Amino acid sequence: RWEPPDWREQLERIREMRRSRDAPVDEMGVQKCYDSSAPPQVMRYQVLLALMLSSQTKDQVTSAAMLRLRRRGLTVDSVLHMDEDTLGQIIYPVGFWRNKVKYIKQTTAILKQKYGGDIPSTVEELMQLPGVGPKMAHLAMHIAWDSVAGIAVDTHVHRISNRLKWVKKETKSPEETRVALEDWLPRDLWKEINWLLVGFGQQTCLPVNPRCSQCLNQDICPAAKRL
Repeated sequence: RWEPPDWREQLERIREMRRSRDAPVDEMGVQKCYDSSAPPQVMRYQVLLALMLSSQTKDQVTSAAMLRLRRRGLTVDSVLHMDEDTLGQIIYPVGFWRNKVKYIKQTTAILKQKYGGDIPSTVEELMQLPGVGPKMAHLAMHIAWDSVAGIAVDTHVHRISNRLKWVKKETKSPEETRVALEDWLPRDLWKEINWLLVGFGQQTCLPVNPRCSQCLNQDICPAAKRL
């Protein structure tokens, strides 16, 4: 069975670099955005909403928008009773906020009608909700249901997996990367890999001008030698 040559050592060094847990994702990521004292059903809804807001949006902006929503009592019913203009004003300036207002209203109505106000507990059903993609669905399973159905791959995980050659051949999309990673990465690492690589991508393995000189993997990273 194929696996990347140095992956265990690369992973261990990334864990070392992430030890202080001080990246934006650690302090303001979706797992920090919901009210952990809320009833489980409300908590899960808040996780899903934070994920919907987080798409193509910095963690700091998502976190601030969630805080404003939560101040108004963030539940399925409160969002259903809110008009679109008000919702837009609260979540602005998250990326594509106008689209997200529509998706949030549509998805919340579906949750109320079809799931009794809770969120679905399978990746397939989550992905049928307006505005919910594969990465969000897998993260919702991890965070809201504490269930690992697959690897959550965003742009950071996609980029770094390709740089480290953790994919047999170059992948063109996060979804392609997810399939490639799940093919060889041991299942007990599937949950950890997202937050590890996202924080690493925010702090060290940046999209442009990665900080290779500060990276512990400099000597065993296929991309570092070319940069």
